[in-house]
Amino acid sequence: MRQVHPPDYSQGLFRQRAIAVIARILLTVILLAVAAAPASAKTRVAEFKGTDNKTTAIFRVESPWVLDWRLDGDFEQMLGLEITLVEAKTGKHVGRVLYTKRRGNGVKLFHTAGLYQLRVSSTLARWTVKIDQLTREEAELYSPKGSN
Repeated sequence: MRQVHPPDYSQGLFRQRAIAVIARILLTVILLAVAAAPASAKTRVAEFKGTDNKTTAIFRVESPWVLDWRLDGDFEQMLGLEITLVEAKTGKHVGRVLYTKRRGNGVKLFHTAGLYQLRVSSTLARWTVKIDQLTREEAELYSPKGSN
């Protein structure tokens, strides 16, 4: 006569516990990886586009921040772009940020906070200017052209 053994639930219970432990470990690893990943705190403050002369809307930045510009046009020999930084409250000329007669792009890093506007003078060009707020760590990654 065959002997019937009662079902063995211990292996199933062990397997469930093992799966639960593995799931907890994986969740912990994922959470630690997300927490340790460098957060990109670069924040878009403003973006301006145009094909003509313009004084931009007022924008507020803290130090450090970057002006990211791009210039394109159909007439290589005749295009031009000049960008001047202006204090928004007083209208005071802070300085010329960019003057070029060539297609291209670039960035300029600033270490001043304030309320500003840009005066853009454009000749036969399509231009885009982005203002991005940076963290100090991000600003340290920027280096002037030719310094590498």
